[in-house]
Amino acid sequence: MSVTCVIFDIGGVLEITPETGWVRRWEERLGLPDGGVNERMRDVWAAGGIGAVGERDVHREVASRLGLDGPHVEAFMADLWTEYLGTPNDELIDHVRGLRGKCGLGILSNSFVGARERETELYRFDELVDRIVYSHEIGIEKPDPRAFEAACAALDARPESCLFIDDVAVNVEAARAAGMQAHLFEDNPRTFARIAAHLDAGPLARGSVPLG
Repeated sequence: MSVTCVIFDIGGVLEITPETGWVRRWEERLGLPDGGVNERMRDVWAAGGIGAVGERDVHREVASRLGLDGPHVEAFMADLWTEYLGTPNDELIDHVRGLRGKCGLGILSNSFVGARERETELYRFDELVDRIVYSHEIGIEKPDPRAFEAACAALDARPESCLFIDDVAVNVEAARAAGMQAHLFEDNPRTFARIAAHLDAGPLARGSVPLG
């Protein structure tokens, strides 16, 4: 027996996260060429995505590599988090809230160290779904198949019983390769329809039981 589940990405799905131009503004202030910030910080960003560094480490490297003092490091990181967190996709979040008790609900996110605390404070995702799997906490990022395995295991569900929703095509393809159902997020109405189809085909068709 396996629960029928729906698993969501965060950025670009549960959060609306357009580019704010913050990186280029900092490059202009620092006299760096286009791409200069990410060139200097690339390995730190990568390490933060799998939890190989802590927030203090990130702040220290920003100061060292970009030549910023304490207040400017704080301002730089505030701009980073403003874009990262975006704004809530309220319509989708309300829809997910209405799914509670009908299926298992999870999140699988390529994240950055510090994301859980901020997203919990702003959006209460911990109350929205049953389990959250962050890349910076498990040390694995999508599209690595182990990330999808971790999400299914967290919900105690077979991959074929899980619908994964992401706005990045390579992650959707990787989820399918891992045996999951998957949907490329483009807008809310099509996503609602895909979730409904998954649930209609779920418990009875696969002999699974919904997670309360």
